[in-house]
Amino acid sequence: MRITDRKYFETYNQIVGDEIPRLIRDFNFTENKRSFDYLTKSSAVYSSNIEGNSIDLNSYMNYELNKEKFKGGKEIEEIENLIKAYEFAQQNKLNETNFKNCHKMFSETLLIRSKRGKYRIEQVGVFGKSGLAYMAVEPEFVEQEMKIYFQDIEELISSDLNEKEVFYFASLIHLKLAHIHPFRDGNGRAARLIEKWFITEKLGHHFWQIPSEEYYKTNQARYYETINLGVNYYELNYDKCLGFLEMLPYCLQ
Repeated sequence: MRITDRKYFETYNQIVGDEIPRLIRDFNFTENKRSFDYLTKSSAVYSSNIEGNSIDLNSYMNYELNKEKFKGGKEIEEIENLIKAYEFAQQNKLNETNFKNCHKMFSETLLIRSKRGKYRIEQVGVFGKSGLAYMAVEPEFVEQEMKIYFQDIEELISSDLNEKEVFYFASLIHLKLAHIHPFRDGNGRAARLIEKWFITEKLGHHFWQIPSEEYYKTNQARYYETINLGVNYYELNYDKCLGFLEMLPYCLQ
């Protein structure tokens, strides 16, 4: 399935899409830079938490206030690197080069230097408690899949889209990246970042404030359940994707 596909858009509107303009209108966007910076850090913390980082938001902010009294450690560094990637994205256009640069920044604690900001050359799977849950596309096809992916993103960025369409395609962008799994590690963080990055490209810089990462963390079981559409890249059933697509707008509640 291509991320430009509108196959599920009509049903999406019936489930949640028609609520999006009101949810946006009622959302409390802040004009305060300190609050904006705090929300950026919050995004990075919650996205890291989804991947197993144990530092909660309260602990991280207290560390920020008293760095000289607290030992940092790998988990703190992991969050700080992801904050840098968000800040880079906030100042740069969404394209493939900048996306890879973001991965290079936040994967410093995750991967050896030669793997950072580079598409994988290994076969990778997603493993759960009962074993292999999903097998991603073979490494020799990743480059081509990502070429198509960013061609579609460019098309969407240049298209005139309303708010409902932006949220619909942003969720597909997130979902498709998770399924391609282009990196050796850091794919979840990358998918959540690019989803929000696309929204801000279309609707404005202030949309960096929406708490999508927090919502996904709070509803983590459902997040993982709905992102799983098949056992491998070739058996993905996107007819089941609406459960995932409908999650993003509810972060505005």
